[in-house]
Amino acid sequence: MTPVPPRSRTTRRPRLPIAVVLALVVVLVGTPLPASGERSWAWPLVPRPAVVGEWAAPAQRWGRGHRGVDLAAAPGAAVRSPADGTVSFVGFVVDRPVLTVDHGGGLRSSFEPVESALLRGERVRRGQVLGVLRGRDHCGAAVCLHWGVRRGGDYLNPLQFVGALEPSVLLPVPERPRAAAQPSSPPWS
Repeated sequence: MTPVPPRSRTTRRPRLPIAVVLALVVVLVGTPLPASGERSWAWPLVPRPAVVGEWAAPAQRWGRGHRGVDLAAAPGAAVRSPADGTVSFVGFVVDRPVLTVDHGGGLRSSFEPVESALLRGERVRRGQVLGVLRGRDHCGAAVCLHWGVRRGGDYLNPLQFVGALEPSVLLPVPERPRAAAQPSSPPWS
């Protein structure tokens, strides 16, 4: 039997390119895609409105918060469906006219104060007029549309569905100055 010569350094395959490719595959495959076409939704008002009331998540589900965004609009403005869906509620909640669209996958969007001739169960398409904005019920003296989005029982920020949120950026924390090194005795002394 002929002995196999040991590998020399010149015949060793480089491992760095393989590691880089594997790292890229892990990063690209592990990146989650937006759920349910989140970034393909349209604004419910045209032209794109100013946000006059920000979304604020409550500390607990039952706690205080603002479970939607308020969008500046004129009385009588056409309110449009941000995505395809089915009207799941048209009626009054307390003293305000509310309309809710079920978009499937547990996602529902709601709008107030909106008067609509649509009926529960009607299919709507992205951009279709749902109804018109009624008066000054939600924002006090100003006129606005309150737009809320829920996935199941959890309220979400509607702006994430129209791509209006900037991604979070983690910045490095500056290092604190270290104390001067203290001479230490070796562990064997």
